[in-house]
Amino acid sequence: MENEAEEDVGASIDMQEILKRIPHRFPFLLIDRAEAYRAHTSMVGIKCVTANEPFFQGHFPGNPVMPGVLIIEALGQTGGVLMSKSLNADVSGKTIFFASVENCRFRHPVRPGDVLRMHVDVLKYRGDLYKFAGKAYVDGKIAAECEFAAMVVENR
Repeated sequence: MENEAEEDVGASIDMQEILKRIPHRFPFLLIDRAEAYRAHTSMVGIKCVTANEPFFQGHFPGNPVMPGVLIIEALGQTGGVLMSKSLNADVSGKTIFFASVENCRFRHPVRPGDVLRMHVDVLKYRGDLYKFAGKAYVDGKIAAECEFAAMVVENR
């Protein structure tokens, strides 16, 4: 019989599963759904950016642009969901945290009405520590990219 990872290749992940996999909630939840899940390998997170996002009120009035650090956070949340599902992690009592962020580049502004597609690839992993490469796209153009690491940490 095929193992779970093989059965999940290309699987979609809905909001209900995202809420089970990571602790983020509104207004800081920055992934709406995911697709193309491949265990320990890759996933595409999707964020539909609306004019109602709380950060647009101050960033910037009259010229709303999604802050670059929140695009990186959205990539990180995508990586966290990928990690949690790949490890089939029991997230009660544990949280997935950034361990590092490197080589960030911001290439194209993200504005209300955009659909942010976050391609996250696993570069390597060992146990509860993963290293990723992430690229966030809007309409096929790279909005931001970086490498980052994340790890599972016991809550205090």
